[in-house]
Amino acid sequence: MAKHTKTFGPSPVIPVDERSVTSHMVHFVSYASNPILAGLQPLEYTGWRDESLSWHDSSYIHANLNPSPTYRFWGADSIEFLKKYCGNSFEKFPVGFAKHGIMLDEQGRIMVDGLLVRREEDFITYWMNPWLQYCVENSELDVQGEDVTGKVFMFQLGGPTCLQVLDAASGENLHDIKFIHHRMSKIAGRDVMILRVGMAGSLAYEVHGNVEDAIPVYEQILKAGVKYGLKRLGTPAYNMTHWENGFPQAYLDFPLPWFEHKEFAAWLREREIGFLCDPEIVKDSLSGSVGQDFAARYRNPIELGWGKTINMDHEFVGKKAVEELKAKSSRQMVTLEWNKEDILDIHRSQLGDPVPYKDISSPEDLAFGGIYPADWVLNDKGEQVGVSSGRMVSWFYREMISLCSIDEAYLNEGTDVWVLWGEPGTRQKKVRAKVARYPYFNECRNQKVDTSLIPVGTMD
Repeated sequence: MAKHTKTFGPSPVIPVDERSVTSHMVHFVSYASNPILAGLQPLEYTGWRDESLSWHDSSYIHANLNPSPTYRFWGADSIEFLKKYCGNSFEKFPVGFAKHGIMLDEQGRIMVDGLLVRREEDFITYWMNPWLQYCVENSELDVQGEDVTGKVFMFQLGGPTCLQVLDAASGENLHDIKFIHHRMSKIAGRDVMILRVGMAGSLAYEVHGNVEDAIPVYEQILKAGVKYGLKRLGTPAYNMTHWENGFPQAYLDFPLPWFEHKEFAAWLREREIGFLCDPEIVKDSLSGSVGQDFAARYRNPIELGWGKTINMDHEFVGKKAVEELKAKSSRQMVTLEWNKEDILDIHRSQLGDPVPYKDISSPEDLAFGGIYPADWVLNDKGEQVGVSSGRMVSWFYREMISLCSIDEAYLNEGTDVWVLWGEPGTRQKKVRAKVARYPYFNECRNQKVDTSLIPVGTMD
């Protein structure tokens, strides 16, 4: 008897697109505690090469993060709650502002991070659930919350012309929105919140609204974008935005230590989402020469380059551990450029060797079957000095790059290291690599773009 499998229809937030260059589809399943619609979305539209040029020379729209884990909360003690559970400072957090919220465990490891937005009457977060909800429900402070995953949508836009696209779509001049600020607007007659933030490093925005308004808003943005070269991003190209931008991210570059927290794991199981902290499921998702060494995969904010975001002006969970990390030598993030001759040798082995090296033909690992890739980085003595994750082919720069957490002695650009390619117990290759600039994309970064120099976008 055939095993029953659940089928999914089109995504509820984007129109059906039969012009995709590939028949491969992906469904994105939420981490919400309540069942919601999950839909199929193309892996590619015009091909990963074309799409990955968009944040350099035109603009893009990405919708494959729908539905994102989304949680809103409110209450008299909301700021005190944030101070207790986040490493960020909240002395200045006015309405209309947003922060990269970072929550740690007592060992200083990342428990969750995401976008934290302050609105008139409440706060709304993206990708900070379910840990944030667990903290709200177990806090003695005056704070309440609601899981709104699946009730809202989020579209990401980026690239040199993305502001003009949004101007045209809204019929409004949006140049006044400063970096990491937001305000309300309308697109296709629907209320939306527009936030200036992005993952690719270039000028970028997010559009948020109610899920029932998603498709007309999306269609209006596409219509406005024709004039400005707007492209749609599939999953591979979206993953690449993080690595060119130098922004390591949970679920892509490192796992979260949820299954090590027994009370939280029990809370997840009570809500029938215990698979999120099942160690056996997590083990099955690991790839790369690091193998199943969890300790080597977890990350703290110092080695991720988020030390400036963590502020020691208040007491918070994990503060003591962060103080100890800051006081000693710590690994830090760099970009690695992989040696092209070694890459070609791996390709050659697929056709010429009885036992080839691990396949390296995909443009990046995650969308094509690899999850949490992590490879040991070695020095010339063969000693482990770092962990590389998120390998990608950067079509714009014509390089294969990866993000790497590496010992302090190896931070200088041009330093030679080796990436150990291949799973434990299989044929492995030491790929030559060099420490490169970090972040790799360093032209016209979002926070430095002077939007007053950009013409206001209009519809034809």
